[in-house]
Amino acid sequence: MRIDIITIFPGYFEPLSMSLIGKAAGRGDIEFAVHDLRAWARDVHHTVDDSPYGGGPGMVMKPEPWGDALDAVLPAPDPAGPPHQAGPGQVRLVVPAPSGRPFTQEMAVGYSRMDRLVFACGRYEGIDTRVIDEARARVPVDEVSIGDYVLAGGEPAVLVMAEAICRLLPGVLGNAESAADDSFGGGPGSGMSGLLEGPVYTRPRIWRDREVPPVLLSGDHAAIARWRRDAALRRTAQNRPDLAARLQPLDERDRQVLSEAGFPVNGEDVAH
Repeated sequence: MRIDIITIFPGYFEPLSMSLIGKAAGRGDIEFAVHDLRAWARDVHHTVDDSPYGGGPGMVMKPEPWGDALDAVLPAPDPAGPPHQAGPGQVRLVVPAPSGRPFTQEMAVGYSRMDRLVFACGRYEGIDTRVIDEARARVPVDEVSIGDYVLAGGEPAVLVMAEAICRLLPGVLGNAESAADDSFGGGPGSGMSGLLEGPVYTRPRIWRDREVPPVLLSGDHAAIARWRRDAALRRTAQNRPDLAARLQPLDERDRQVLSEAGFPVNGEDVAH
């Protein structure tokens, strides 16, 4: 996978050279290219923003440098091809924005299957909307939010999304099964689909008079799996009732655990 990032703060992305993702990049499994938007500014001061039409506070990122940057970074469109088929491979432009659709584990999985992602990091009040509209005629474009809050720029959001995406790529995690047991992303075979991950433990067995749950030491894999699912159900009901309300299908034990957690379920497996 290749990931291009356009930003006015290229140094922000040094963490991508660290940890497992940095090692994967060092092996050539991931290619990162960080581009300084100011390289496409058209004046001696490398200006990339201006006051908004219609008045109001803040500044808006100018279309000229962004248009030139995307012309240089995005693949050239194929005049003979259908819309959204620009050049070889699958390419998508992702624009972090608080007004975008929420970023989810499901989206991370989808993005991890792309050949190439281009991230456009806005600042101030955002990028001139015409830039996004023009880009949509060339490649698929997603405006994406990582949460219901506002950041100073898109860079932190890109770091979050890049890590969520890249850790799903083959060979990045030491144990391929780790991603299957993640919160939100447990596959159908894991028995954890749609649940938050439950509590985890390691050695020593007793720490500050707190003991590891005995079932985890029992060697009974079926009992351990059931305990983990019960713990995940309780945590999901407590911390994310919106997710608990969508859990299907549920067995009798699931319904009992949710009910004990104050989240009763009716006969149609609808929690309320």
